[in-house]
Amino acid sequence: MANYDNLPVYKAAYDLLQSVYEKTGNVLRDVRFTLVETLKNELTEIIVLIYKANATPDKLPHIERARELIVSVKVRLRLLNDLRHINIKLYAQFSEQVESVSKQLASWQDYVRKNRSKAVQQS
Repeated sequence: MANYDNLPVYKAAYDLLQSVYEKTGNVLRDVRFTLVETLKNELTEIIVLIYKANATPDKLPHIERARELIVSVKVRLRLLNDLRHINIKLYAQFSEQVESVSKQLASWQDYVRKNRSKAVQQS
């Protein structure tokens, strides 16, 4: 089993979480303690799900849940931008980071599914 913190998807998700912490400090207090806090919690959950997926033979449920949370993260970031709590440049940066995590999770999910179907065919 590879060390989870060496996984590119883990690093991308962690970097996104760190960016959110660093760059949303100037958001209005009520938004920071509702929308931004929920965003941070979801990103933290994604990181934990990546760890769990890496640590268990049954990876698919954890990867699928992480991909579901990515959708929620995208919506929250868009809302922050639409309500003008973050500027378009920051929104674009966050969006690129989210897409990186999303694509890596999708690739990992495809890989796991293919290996699962190969194992079923061989037995």
